[in-house]
Amino acid sequence: MRRTLLLISLFTFILVSCKKDAEIIPDNNAPYYDGIPNVKVENYVNRLFIDLIGREALDVEMAAEVANLRASHLSVEAREQLITKLQTDLTWIQGDSSYKYAYYTRFYELSKVRMLEGATDGQVLFYQGLIGFGAIIDSTAGDSIPWSIKKEQMHKLDLVLEIKEDYMLDSIEIAEVYERLLDNDVYDQINMNSFNFIRASFNNCFFRYPTSAEFNASYDMVEKDRSNILFGKSGQGKGDYIKILVGNPEFYEGMIRWLYQTFLSRNPSAIEMYDMMNYFHNDHDVQKAQKNIMKTDEYANF
Repeated sequence: MRRTLLLISLFTFILVSCKKDAEIIPDNNAPYYDGIPNVKVENYVNRLFIDLIGREALDVEMAAEVANLRASHLSVEAREQLITKLQTDLTWIQGDSSYKYAYYTRFYELSKVRMLEGATDGQVLFYQGLIGFGAIIDSTAGDSIPWSIKKEQMHKLDLVLEIKEDYMLDSIEIAEVYERLLDNDVYDQINMNSFNFIRASFNNCFFRYPTSAEFNASYDMVEKDRSNILFGKSGQGKGDYIKILVGNPEFYEGMIRWLYQTFLSRNPSAIEMYDMMNYFHNDHDVQKAQKNIMKTDEYANF
C-alpha cells in the first residue's frame, strides 16, 4: 500500500512538472478603438470618399458615416460595409448619379493616370477626331487600306471611352480594361515606336522592364509581326503580345503593387503579396483587393 501511494505521488509530481507555462506575447493587446479621437475617424471617412469616389464627404454624409463607425466601435466589419457602400450603392445622389457610378468613374480616371498620363476623355475624342478626318480623306481618295486602318484605330478609342460603363456592368474583367488602355492611338503617341512601347507596357503592367530574351520575343511580335514565345505562350502581332501581357500572372501582381502604391504609398511586403495573390489571381476582384487594403489600421491611421 505504501509503495502504491509512493508511485501515485511520483506520477502526480511528473505531471505537474511537465505542465507547460502559459506563453505571454508582449505588445499583443487588442486595439482600443474607442480611444481614437473623432478627427481621425473623420479623416478616415474623408479619405475613403476621396480615394473611392473622387470627392470629400458632405457634412450629412460625414455625420452619418462617423456615427455608424462609432456605433460599431470602428470594427473592421463596419469599415468593410462603408467601403462596399461607396463601391456598389445605386441610390440616386445629386452630382454623382450614385456612389457606384462615381466609384467606377474614379477608377477609370486613376487607370488612365497609370496608363495614359491622365488623358481626359476630351483628349481621347480629339485624337479620334484627327484620325476620323484622315479617314474621310482616305475614303474620298479611294484608299481603302489606310481607311480601314484608321477605322480600326477609331474603334479602339471607342473601346477606351466605353471602359467605365463596361467594367461597371461586369461586361469586362480588369485584364480587358488594361488591354484596351494598352491598345489605342493615345498610348502609341505617348510611347512612340516599338522599342518604347514594349518597355513602357512592361513597366506599366509589371513595374519592371523586360529582360533581353523577353524584349527580343516581344519585338518580333510587335515590330516584325513574327511568331514567337513570351511567358510560355505563342503569339504573333501587337494584339497577341498585349493579350499575353495581361493574361500573365505577373499582371495581377502588378495590379496589387499599383493598389498598394496608390493607397498606401508603398509596395506590398512579400507576405502581403502572397496573401493577396491567393485569391486575386483567381477571382480578379479589384474591389475586394481595395477593400482589404482600405479596412486596415494602416490605411485608416488608427
